[in-house]
Amino acid sequence: MVRDSLHARLRAATGPAHQALEDSLDWRARVATLPGYRTLLARLHGFHAAWEPVIGAALADEAFLAPRRRLALLAADLHHLGLGPDAVAALPLPELNDRDGPVLRGPAAATGALYVLEGSTLGGKVIGRHIANLHGLSGAGLAYYRAHGAAAGSMWAALRARLEIFADDPVAEAELTGAAIATFAAMRAWLNPAPEGTAGH
Repeated sequence: MVRDSLHARLRAATGPAHQALEDSLDWRARVATLPGYRTLLARLHGFHAAWEPVIGAALADEAFLAPRRRLALLAADLHHLGLGPDAVAALPLPELNDRDGPVLRGPAAATGALYVLEGSTLGGKVIGRHIANLHGLSGAGLAYYRAHGAAAGSMWAALRARLEIFADDPVAEAELTGAAIATFAAMRAWLNPAPEGTAGH
């Protein structure tokens, strides 16, 4: 019997967390106005500002990670939409700890977290086209959602191949899968903050 690839196993294991994120995001409503779009980008900026350095430290492979970093793209989009450098630098960031998100303890966990961030580039192409048509944006203001452009498919294939490094190590696979699920959950929580005054209810 042929065993599923690690990517297939990971996709199945993270399916509920991925769907929960998508269900909560309601991106069409969020990008319906330019202020709403800018608010979404600001939250995404905070998430990437917190997570990219942690992923980088745990992955310890900057050559692989560098072209997948998107924090600078978010900053460029926010600048185009009216936020100056000081305002972007002052945007809130999520805390990274075992309660709010995984403390990544090695390449397997880092790869699981990167799987979530990199996977968003695929659906992001659809969102980017929608925003472009809705608000008349071209390159400027859409850098994050355009991400890798024509290279998106090959970049994703390379990440899927990277996953298979851990396919024969059950401990590493568990770390990778747990980090991916936790990253989906952390992104969902960060992009859907509780209204002020409702914390703890």
